Amino acid sequence: AAAAGVAGAPGAAGVDGVAAGAPGVLPPAANPESTVLSLTDMLDVEELRDDTEYAEITEDMKEECGKYGAVLSMVIPRPPAPGSVEHVPGLGKVFVQFADVVGATAARSALHGRKFGGQIVKADYLAEGAFVAQAFS
Repeated sequence: AAAAGVAGAPGAAGVDGVAAGAPGVLPPAANPESTVLSLTDMLDVEELRDDTEYAEITEDMKEECGKYGAVLSMVIPRPPAPGSVEHVPGLGKVFVQFADVVGATAARSALHGRKFGGQIVKADYLAEGAFVAQAFS
C-alpha cells in the first residue's frame, strides 16, 4: 500500500518494520517541510564514542539517505568524554540536509517507522536555519 496523503513520496510503499499505526501510513510531520531531516531513535550513543564505529555509522547514513536525494551535509553529534557533564544537543540523532525538499520528503517517507538497530526510527523536518546554527534539541 502506498503512503496515503504524502505529497511527493514516490515509492513510499513497503516501509520495513512499521510498528506504530497502519503499515504504509506516514503520520503528519510535527514541523514544516524543509530540506533538513532529524532522525531520532536510530543510534546507540555508546557506539558514537568509538572513532571507527562513528566513521562507519556516518558512511552508512550518507549511503542510506543518498538513496532518496542528494545529501549536502550531515551532522551526528558525539557524546562528551566519559566523566564530562557537558550537554550535547541532539545527541543520539542524525541531522541530514538534502539538496531539496523532494529528497528530504522521500527520505522521511522511507525511514520513518523503519526498524534500525532494534529501534523504531522517527523522522521529522528541522528548519534550515536551526541546522546551520546547529541549534539541535
